[in-house]
Amino acid sequence: MPERRTTHAAAARTRDREATERAIVTAAKTVLAEDGFQTFGVNAIARRAGCDKQLIYRYFGGLEGLCDAIGADLATELTARLGSVTAEAPRSYGALMRQLALDLLELQRNDRLMLQINAWEAAAPSPLVARLTAARGLRMMKWMGALRGDLKPPPGVDAPAMNAIVVAAIQQLAVSASANGSFSGMPLATEAHWSRLRDALIALTQAVYGD
Repeated sequence: MPERRTTHAAAARTRDREATERAIVTAAKTVLAEDGFQTFGVNAIARRAGCDKQLIYRYFGGLEGLCDAIGADLATELTARLGSVTAEAPRSYGALMRQLALDLLELQRNDRLMLQINAWEAAAPSPLVARLTAARGLRMMKWMGALRGDLKPPPGVDAPAMNAIVVAAIQQLAVSASANGSFSGMPLATEAHWSRLRDALIALTQAVYGD
């Protein structure tokens, strides 16, 4: 009986820790989305999470480890929201990249935290931003590799460079739309404007990768 009580107590402690870690990560993401890195510190995060700030050091080793956890969590959330890509197996590399680009466009323009991170990455780089984006990128690369499977781009196409250009364009368009409603003379204020961009993404991926 004592052994069973010990096992139950250990399981309860594990659940409590997991719940607290989740609360801290959620609170940290909320602080980032609302205020950016200006107020991103253990005190603000602990207040938002409703926990002792020492738990941030105990569970994550400080802000650096917490940024790693946030980056991984953002990647998990992002891949879960790219549902139309994983709903059925893509028939070709081109079809995969086209759907990814379209879905990413919608997510980037409608997610405040993603917009904030993209803006910081370009305009206000810091070690914490770098850790967050590196952790997110590593998790995304693993997911993308598993999703792609045996699909290959057409011969002669530099897919990594092309995909980087597409993602960078999507991020910049989303940030510019949020900041001033346009980019390089292209208005980004209405659904008709975004429909033009979706058509352009389809044409671009079709031209590079085929169907």
